[in-house]
Amino acid sequence: MPALYLPDEAATRAFAAALAPRLRAGDVLCLDGPLGAGKTTLVRALVEALGGDPSQVASPTFTLLHQYHCHPPMIHIDAYRLSGPGDLDGLGFEELAEGAISAIEWSQRVAAALACWRCWRLVLDHEGRGRTVAVLEPA
Repeated sequence: MPALYLPDEAATRAFAAALAPRLRAGDVLCLDGPLGAGKTTLVRALVEALGGDPSQVASPTFTLLHQYHCHPPMIHIDAYRLSGPGDLDGLGFEELAEGAISAIEWSQRVAAALACWRCWRLVLDHEGRGRTVAVLEPA
């Protein structure tokens, strides 16, 4: 999985603008990487690229799930505090995800529950003053 270098937020927004037209309702974005690598920043850029209000995007660390009005809608989950894949059911993930794009931070914690979804894997990491993102598209 080759990584793309994103030196700043403008590059992250450009990447999101290029990715957004390829996404459709029912897609799951599996976002992984260390703290501060830009997972929420990428979601903010995607919401903007999909016609939503980026100022509404916040890390779902304490509320666990946010919904954003864009086209298609987006749900944003932070799996860091979930104990495992079964916890997605308690959030109503399956019902919400059917008509939306789902962005799941720390997705490896719930990967077993995502097998039946069309998943994009995005791994972010720190690189100098910017970040890298490696993308594995669904088959």
